[in-house]
Amino acid sequence: MPGAFYTGDGERLVPSELTRGPWDPGAQHAGPPAALLGRAVERCERREGMRVGRITFDILGPVPIAPLETRARVVRPGRSVELVEASLSGPEGEVMRATAWRVRAGAVDVASERESAPPGPEEGATREFFATGQDVGYHTAMEYLFVDGAFLELGPATVWMRMRVPLVAGEEPSPLQRVLVAADTGNGVSAVLDYRRYLFINTDLSVHLLRMPAGEWVCLGATTHVDGLGLTDTALWDERGRIGRAVQTLLVRQRPASGA
Repeated sequence: MPGAFYTGDGERLVPSELTRGPWDPGAQHAGPPAALLGRAVERCERREGMRVGRITFDILGPVPIAPLETRARVVRPGRSVELVEASLSGPEGEVMRATAWRVRAGAVDVASERESAPPGPEEGATREFFATGQDVGYHTAMEYLFVDGAFLELGPATVWMRMRVPLVAGEEPSPLQRVLVAADTGNGVSAVLDYRRYLFINTDLSVHLLRMPAGEWVCLGATTHVDGLGLTDTALWDERGRIGRAVQTLLVRQRPASGA
């Protein structure tokens, strides 16, 4: 198995097979590219005490398994609140973009309002992944431990996830990167439609963060709703408690009949 999702090559980031998603063998799962954009946001004009409170990704097209470049800039500076914009481009142009609000963290903490985490990863179990036709991909780069639901079981699911490899070779993943590489999986773990008959691909991902996760594990408590369009609502946790929420808009389509 490759040693990382990406390897640096000057200004470019070269993806390994571990970025491959389940829908198209030539395209990446959106989790690793989202984490790359989060990395670009973190590196853009860093300031002590500022945290990402919300980051939204728009997926402009399939992200190819090909060299990528990231760009980021502060588009609305401020002493306590600032807006950062980042883009991800491949050989044919921009494929994904992000906007992030960075907010200065205060000293207020309402401990009585904290939500307890679901049962921990030590109480979870591995579950069979749906068939992708590929031996190596995002599904082999991540560790999954379900405490409720399963990939092949329709309905809500609660799953702990952990990266098996770094995002970029030679770099320790940041807490933000650990959240973002996992958060895009909500629609996959909580499917309400049979993946053999339907596509349910997200066009975007919005992640709101109360705080960054402590440790390597991130828990997704995901539910998907479908009414013409799809919506996946995912609670995010670490082993201490709630850290945020993720939401995805889904394009839902019936797969073409075999031989059509």
